[in-house]
Amino acid sequence: MSATAVDLSAPPVRRRRIRRRGWVFPAYTAVVLAYLFLPIGVMILFGFNNTTSRFNFTWQGFTLRWYRQLFAIPDLVTALKNSIAIAVISTIVATIIGTMIALALTRYRFRGRGATNMFVFLPIATPEVVLGASLLSIFVTMGIQRGLGTILIAHIMFNISYVVVTVKARTQGFNREWEDAAQDLGATPWTAFRTVTFPLIFPGIMAAAILSFALSIDDYVITSFNAGQTLTFPLWVFGSSRIGVPPQVNVMGTLLFAIGVVAALATVVLQRKRLA
Repeated sequence: MSATAVDLSAPPVRRRRIRRRGWVFPAYTAVVLAYLFLPIGVMILFGFNNTTSRFNFTWQGFTLRWYRQLFAIPDLVTALKNSIAIAVISTIVATIIGTMIALALTRYRFRGRGATNMFVFLPIATPEVVLGASLLSIFVTMGIQRGLGTILIAHIMFNISYVVVTVKARTQGFNREWEDAAQDLGATPWTAFRTVTFPLIFPGIMAAAILSFALSIDDYVITSFNAGQTLTFPLWVFGSSRIGVPPQVNVMGTLLFAIGVVAALATVVLQRKRLA
C-alpha cells in the first residue's frame, strides 16, 4: 500500500491519521525543491533586471538589455571562453580515459585492481583545497608556468574519477554473454565492442561527460591555485563580486544552466529511445 493510500477496512480514527500524513511527504518534497531551485530562479530573474548601479541586488524593472549586451565586457567574455575551452577539452580527455579505466576495472581481474579502485575514489573524497595545493606544489617544483595548461591538467585529473565512478555503475550490470554471442557470430572483439557494448553503456558515458563538463566549468578552488594569470568564469565572477557583479553574469549563468538542462533532457530522451 502506498504512503497516500487509505485502508478502508481500518477504523475511522486511523483513516483520518493516514489522510493527515498523506500530505507530509509531498509538502516536504516541494519545500526541498524550492530550496534547491530558489537561487537559480533568482539568478534567472535578475538577468532581466533594469539596474543602473554596480550592485544587481534590487529589482528595478524588466528589460532584455543585458541579453543584447551580453558580450559588452571583454574580460568577462575572455574568461567565459577560457572556461568553455577548458571544460570541453577536459571533458573529452577525462571521458575517454575514465571510460577505459571503468571498463578495465569491471571486465578484467588483475593485480592491483583493488588498489586502483581505492585510488580512483581518492580525488573525490579529498577536499579541493588539498588537491589544489598539491597540484600547485608539483607545478612549482617542476618549474611549470601556471596558466591554461595547468588548469587543464588539474581539471582532467579530478574529472577522471567522476567519469570512472559514473561509467562503472553502468558497466557493472553489463551482460558479457552478449559480446560472446556477437563474437560467436563472427564479429571481431572491436566490432563486438562497437556494435554491442558501446551502445549499451553510451547513456552512462554521456552522463559522465555532462557531469565532467559541469564540474569543470564550475570549479573555483582548484582553479584558483593553478590559474596563474589566466582568468576563468568563476574566478572573474569572484573578483568582480567585491565591486559589484554586472547583470551579464546572471545572463551567462542562465544560458549555462539552460545548456545543462537541455543536455540532461536529451540524454534521458536518447536513453528512452534506445530502450523502446
